Amino acid sequence: MNILSKVAIPHASRPASDSLTIKESIVLPPDTNHHGTIFGGKLMAYIDDVATIAATKHSRRPVVTASTDSVDFLYPVKKGDAVSLSAFVTWSHKTSMEVFVRVVTEDLLTGKRKVCATSFLTFVALGDDGKPVEVPGVNALSDEERLLFDTAPERKEARRIRRQESKHFANYMGTDSAIKNVYAPPVSGQSANKGYESAWGVEW
Repeated sequence: MNILSKVAIPHASRPASDSLTIKESIVLPPDTNHHGTIFGGKLMAYIDDVATIAATKHSRRPVVTASTDSVDFLYPVKKGDAVSLSAFVTWSHKTSMEVFVRVVTEDLLTGKRKVCATSFLTFVALGDDGKPVEVPGVNALSDEERLLFDTAPERKEARRIRRQESKHFANYMGTDSAIKNVYAPPVSGQSANKGYESAWGVEW
């Protein structure tokens, strides 16, 4: 029996706090841009890393990132600051898990702390055959956990719509550059933006 199968004991639900994962790091010069603030991509890598651990803790299965909601950068993170990321699973649905990540920046010399970014990510748990498997439910206990749990279905629906749009445009645009279609000289009597008009006109 695979060792992962041994630890993946089925549970109706698990406390959200069981998946809590905290990661801290200091912002070094190579991590920053010409403004002296952390690269957005660097912070996003931290976010994906800590969220992956949280999702794996909850499911006790290998996981893959299914989507990352917009990462809102609320406050700059400067060279020499510390960043503390906390993540936990807020909600699950069959094989998927929503993870909330909060990033706090701290001036290590003054102790001043601010929330600099927040993000929601979705992960899917995989079985030994590499296919999605069911995950435990989430038992939300604290006020914060209950708030995120109760509002999760709305975010899931928004992701479903966005994913439909992404798939549609991926199919419509194909693998060739879209630039040649968008900027091609318009045919007489035809809009220069015909490509995008057609995309929106197709049944989703």
